Amino acid sequence: MTHEHATPRVRRLGQVVLALLLAAAPALHAHHSAAMFDFQKTLTLSGTVTRFEYVNPHSWLYVNVRNEDGTVTEWGFELDAPPRLRRIGVSPNHWQAGDAVTVKTNPLRDGRPAGLLVGAAGESGKTFGNTEGLTP
Repeated sequence: MTHEHATPRVRRLGQVVLALLLAAAPALHAHHSAAMFDFQKTLTLSGTVTRFEYVNPHSWLYVNVRNEDGTVTEWGFELDAPPRLRRIGVSPNHWQAGDAVTVKTNPLRDGRPAGLLVGAAGESGKTFGNTEGLTP
């Protein structure tokens, strides 16, 4: 059947399907693999929250961590998207700048100061994920 002979209903269905595919393309493109994280390594780091970005497709917790030489490095920790975080009780104000926090992370394989957040415990009593062995 050629396009000229398609009924208006079939043409409309095709337009709807195309529109749905185009609408889904950015979300599909934005999703990435977790292969960048080293799941064989878990680091425990303590520091001060600089900001919490409650955004799609992944939220981020940023923490200033003091190094052994006294310098400070800002680490970024990836979390789930806001809808999933909301279901487990994590709101946009779960962490505030200045909060003391201890985190467990699977770091990036390339050595940059970032990783997948495994667990976090703050002095405020707020927790996330696997907090076994964490003391704020």
